[in-house]
Amino acid sequence: MVINLGMNWENFYKDNIVSYLKSLQESPLELITLILDMTIVIFLLYCFLKVVRGSRAWQLIKGIALLIITTWISGLFNLKILNWILTGIMNLGVIAIIVIFQPELRRALEQLGTNKLTRFFGIDQDVSTKTKEDIYKVVIAATELSKAKTGALIVIERDIKIQDIIATGIPMEAEVSPQLLVNIFEPKTPLHDGAVVISGNKISAAACVLPLANDKDIAKELGTRHRAALGISKESDSIVVVVSEETGKMSVAKDGTLIADVREDVLKKILMNNVVTKRFAMEKVQRKNRLKKFKALLKHEKEPKADE
Repeated sequence: MVINLGMNWENFYKDNIVSYLKSLQESPLELITLILDMTIVIFLLYCFLKVVRGSRAWQLIKGIALLIITTWISGLFNLKILNWILTGIMNLGVIAIIVIFQPELRRALEQLGTNKLTRFFGIDQDVSTKTKEDIYKVVIAATELSKAKTGALIVIERDIKIQDIIATGIPMEAEVSPQLLVNIFEPKTPLHDGAVVISGNKISAAACVLPLANDKDIAKELGTRHRAALGISKESDSIVVVVSEETGKMSVAKDGTLIADVREDVLKKILMNNVVTKRFAMEKVQRKNRLKKFKALLKHEKEPKADE
């Protein structure tokens, strides 16, 4: 069966689109079904393009799109020979697509079979779990930098956004990983001088410039990194991990206070309590309170009113 992309579009418009619009006028409820149908299709198309964009499949998709457009134009201008050749290729192309995209199709079916739908559609895992994993990675990186006595300054953004600080650095938008963090602060590399900012579970930027704390009560032996960590922790609610280049000791700055010389387990505990526990525990309490109010409102509405 040959796919005829050079069909009579006037008849197609009358037989399909016009008749469908008339059916919508007769039954307006079908409009809801149409909107739902279009929303699902657009969402699936978006997810598919998100998965294949940047891969080898993306180049193939652009080639297929060009072939479809060329076939349609050849039918529109009645170029019969060219249209016959292209429609023949289109029919064979269905088998070719299955062969070419076999690895992607197999991976997608495997994910469907294991109920990993969120990963299949590109939806990130639970934010709380992702944040915990990022903290583990930061602690691993800080520990490695501490052993090597490599200076580091890692800022973890919380509720108060610090886009002005991020704008002073080199944009990265990379996944948090110990290897990348260690590599950034490697001496004599372009990005080692400055701070790394982690925002929204991503390394947003590196080589960022932080405001320096100038309080007189700050110990004189503290270097520029520690002063910068205290400075940003005073101006925002960010948590800052500092690794001293001279001693290799790890410190944490929060709320304008410096917790100096912390061990790996203590660093992990501080970050967990301040970045994960407080934030997500508060959100959970807020959700419960909203749910209680909603239930109370429903209960109040269901209660029979007393006769006057």
